[in-house]
Amino acid sequence: MTQHPQQPDDADRVGGSPRTRNQSGGNDGFNNRPPGAHFSRRRFDASSPLERLLILLVLAAVVGVTIGIVLPKISEPVGQLTGEYAANGPAADALNALSVNDSPKSGGYQRDSFGYNQTDTDGNGCDVREDVLTRDMTDVKYAYAGGCKVKSGVLHDPYTGKTIHFVRGVKTSSAVQIDHVVALDNAWQSGASAWDTAKRYRFGNDMLNLLAVDGPANQEKGSASAAYWLPTNSAYRCQYVARQIGVKTKYGLTITTQEKRSMQSVLHVCPAQELPQQ
Repeated sequence: MTQHPQQPDDADRVGGSPRTRNQSGGNDGFNNRPPGAHFSRRRFDASSPLERLLILLVLAAVVGVTIGIVLPKISEPVGQLTGEYAANGPAADALNALSVNDSPKSGGYQRDSFGYNQTDTDGNGCDVREDVLTRDMTDVKYAYAGGCKVKSGVLHDPYTGKTIHFVRGVKTSSAVQIDHVVALDNAWQSGASAWDTAKRYRFGNDMLNLLAVDGPANQEKGSASAAYWLPTNSAYRCQYVARQIGVKTKYGLTITTQEKRSMQSVLHVCPAQELPQQ
C-alpha cells in the first residue's frame, strides 16, 4: 500500500511554512505524535477555583470603579458625601450667591423680546454679530476696508475644540454661529420675564453673554442650561460655567438646583476659576 505524507495543520506552521524533521532525521516533537492527534492551546478554564476567584475579583473591581464614578453624578446625597459638589474659588463663591428657584416661569417667551442684533451698545456702528466675530476669530478679513462686515476668519471653537475656517456665504455662514451662553429662553424663565424692554435688549446684546461657536454645537445646545448641556470640549467647561455664572450674577438671574449641582461638579476640578470680565 502506498503511504501518503501527512499534511501539517495550522498548528504546525511558523511564519506560514510547515515544520519539518530536523537535519539528523529525528522528529522535532511536533510530528512525533499519534496519527490524528491535534495540537491544542490551553484555554482559560473557569472551572478552576482559583480562576473563578480571579474573575470575581476583576468583576468586583469594575463594578466598584463604575459605581464610584457614576453614582455620585446621578445621586445627589452620594455626590454630597463624596465631595462631587464641593467647589471653591471666585466662580464657585459667585455661584453660591445666586438665588435658587426650582419653579421657574414657563410660557410667554419670545426671542424678539430681547432685540438681538438690534442695538449698537458700543456705538462703533457695527452690529453685535460682527463685533463678536471680530473679537473671537483670528486672521479676520472684512468685506471692504474700514467696514464692519466680516468676510472670513479662523475660529478656534471653544465648544468642540475644532478649528473652523469661516467664510461668509449663503451656504457657509452657518458654520459659525453666535451663541447666547445663558440662553434667552433660560433667562426668560429665570427672571427676564419681569424686566422692561430696555433691560432685555441690554441682555440680548451683551458681549459678556455672546460667543462665536461651532454652528452644529450651538444648535445641539439650544436653550439648555448647564444641567442638561455642557461643551464636548471638556477643557473649556470651567470657563463656560464661569461665564454663565458671571452673566447670571450681572443680571440677577436665578438658577435651579440641578443647574447649580452641575456647575459645582464642573468647578470641583478648577477651584481657582475666575469670572470672565468680557
